[in-house]
Amino acid sequence: MKILAIEKEVPGVDWSTVSKDILAQEALGVYKMYLSEQLREHYFNEHNCAVLVLECDSKAHAQELLGKLSLVQNNLITFDIMELHPYTGYNRLINT
Repeated sequence: MKILAIEKEVPGVDWSTVSKDILAQEALGVYKMYLSEQLREHYFNEHNCAVLVLECDSKAHAQELLGKLSLVQNNLITFDIMELHPYTGYNRLINT
């Protein structure tokens, strides 16, 4: 199942005080997720928030994976998580 996860920064976080170790752990965690093929695509949106496309069994599995990331564990970011399903609207749009 494809899952879309959009980062939300936690209000009040002073990013200038976040240790480089936490950021390095985050990068390594994301890289490992990518190598395991659970993270299929990753981007930044216009607000510089991460947008991830995951391949998981469920939303709960995606939440579990994201919960292992250091920025999530340190309550610096959260994610909005939603399932992506194949588009099925062609029958409504095209008279076949």
